[in-house]
Amino acid sequence: MPHILLVEDDDRLSRLITKGLQESGFEVSMAYDGIAALKLALQKDFDLIITDIILPQKNGLEFCSEIKALKPDLPMIMLTALGTTDDKLEGFDAGADDYMTKPFEMRELTARIRVLLKRFSQQRQQKVSVLTYEGIEMNLEQKLVSRNQVPIQLTPKEFNLLKFMLENSERVLPRSEIAEKVWETHFDTGTNFIDVYINYLRKKIDRDFEDKLIHTKPGMGFILKKNYEQV
Repeated sequence: MPHILLVEDDDRLSRLITKGLQESGFEVSMAYDGIAALKLALQKDFDLIITDIILPQKNGLEFCSEIKALKPDLPMIMLTALGTTDDKLEGFDAGADDYMTKPFEMRELTARIRVLLKRFSQQRQQKVSVLTYEGIEMNLEQKLVSRNQVPIQLTPKEFNLLKFMLENSERVLPRSEIAEKVWETHFDTGTNFIDVYINYLRKKIDRDFEDKLIHTKPGMGFILKKNYEQV
């Protein structure tokens, strides 16, 4: 459920917008002035911010500019009564990704929210071209893997298995999940092909290094983690 920060000093309007967003499947936190909004935005991970411009303590333009300097990948919509071209230009110059004027239709606001969330999600996915963990570096575009800058040659399946483990580091991965996500098949308990590939990967990732990263959790699966201790 996407989490939205709504910054609006009109209590009645704030509650109406919150109700509409919640009915559309969003989680909403509220702030009523720019300083409180800034503090909240830096404390929590929001998926999107909606802010008015005219706010107590710190106006929405200053708030937007400061957030965008610290979290450039956090989408922001300005929702305000200021609707002149100059107002909109100021909003976009401050870093707003979209600008809506009051009064507005709730359906249009939720539609714009979904468009922004989709666009920023795609941009974040495109930016992730290198995965890293404890000295392991995987370049997804060039299909190169190294550990502590030592090149490691992997087969395509070994590469995909390590990629999945890097994306889920420090989490126990059941064999059934690995089979589904890496091999795109349902796990057959009569086979041990996953264990075989884990051993192949261990020999290439761990054998020549002091810190062992790939571990087996008996009866549960495998985990990529430094200093892992069996409990």
